[in-house]
Formats: sequence, C-alpha cells, structure tokens
Amino acid sequence: MTIAYRLGNSLYLNITNRCSCSCTFCIRNLTSSVGDADSLWLEREPSAEEIKIALEAALQEKDADEIVFCGYGEPMERADVVMEICKHIKTNFSSLYEKPALPVRINTNGLAFLMQPGFDISQLSLVDTVSISLNADDNEEYQKLSRPRYGENAYPSLLEFARQAKGYTNVVFSILEKTLSDEQVANCRRIAEDMGIPLRIRGME
Repeated sequence: MTIAYRLGNSLYLNITNRCSCSCTFCIRNLTSSVGDADSLWLEREPSAEEIKIALEAALQEKDADEIVFCGYGEPMERADVVMEICKHIKTNFSSLYEKPALPVRINTNGLAFLMQPGFDISQLSLVDTVSISLNADDNEEYQKLSRPRYGENAYPSLLEFARQAKGYTNVVFSILEKTLSDEQVANCRRIAEDMGIPLRIRGME
C-alpha cells in the first residue's frame, strides 16, 4: 500500500482513508491515484513506525522540497500520529540526512477540535504550514459542498481552529475554483482578510 508518494517536488504522506467530510468535489471520487502513487486506498492504517520507514526510504531514493500530510483521507483523524511524525522529522531529520529538516505542511479540513476533542493546538508549532480547506463563504454553502458529519457545528469550528492555529504556525485557507460564484469567492477573500490569513484558490488537481 502507498504511504509516501510524490506530487511535483513535494513528498506526501498518506496515513488514513477516514475523513469527517464527504466533499462533493473530492478527487478520490474520480480516481484512485494522485501523483506517482499506484493507488492511495489503504489496506489498513499504517503505524507511526511504518510511516517513518516509508518516509526515510522515499527520501533516500530522492530528495524533496517539503513533506505534506495529505492523502485519501483527513490526516488529523490521526492527530496523535501526525504530531509524532512531525516531532520525528524536526528532531531526527538532520542526523538522518545531514541537512536541515524539510518544511512540513498539513492539508486539513480544519475540524480537528471536533474529530479530536481536547487536541492541544500548541503542538502545531512543530509544523511549518497548516493549509485549511475553507471551501465556502458561509455555513449553509459549507454544508452543501463539504457535507461534514458534524453538521452545523463544523464551519464555526473550522474558523475557530484557524484562529487559534495562527498563534503557533503559518495558516493558509484554500478554496476550489469552479465550485463557488465570483461573489462567494469575494466573500471568502473577505473572511480570510478579516482573519489575517492568506487565501489560495486551487484548480481541479
């Protein structure tokens, strides 16, 4: 099963197929693979040790510009494992590869507070960037597009997670082009600006 895969110059870690959303535009509904992976559907969730081994093997084969937690699932469903791997990268990378640790990014739906009640957000200081899928300009549209299992609580929790995460790491919002009207995109820009968070408009990758 594919744990580590490459897309461009980034090395991605695929650690779960679970997700607290069922987005209407999710790429896994269209294809079983992204980048150089044969398939991102996992037979089972890999252990932290298996992820470390896959990461090391991939970087021994070829260097990368960054390490990204993003696969066919929501990485923060396994927040403890994500934080363990981040700590491993930041504390052991230099000794393993004799160079500074690579930047680490987490691509997330931002629902960690609902998925992992009591999550210590200060742990995000181990991460260089957290990219949060804002997806919509209000709760009603978010429900239609993201279909979170937490219902109406999801969108406010996402915004609160982003607000708190800003205190520990670099945060970026993302939305997907062609899923929102020009007015909705403008509203998303306003939300991001009001929160002091950059907004990235993604293509259909």
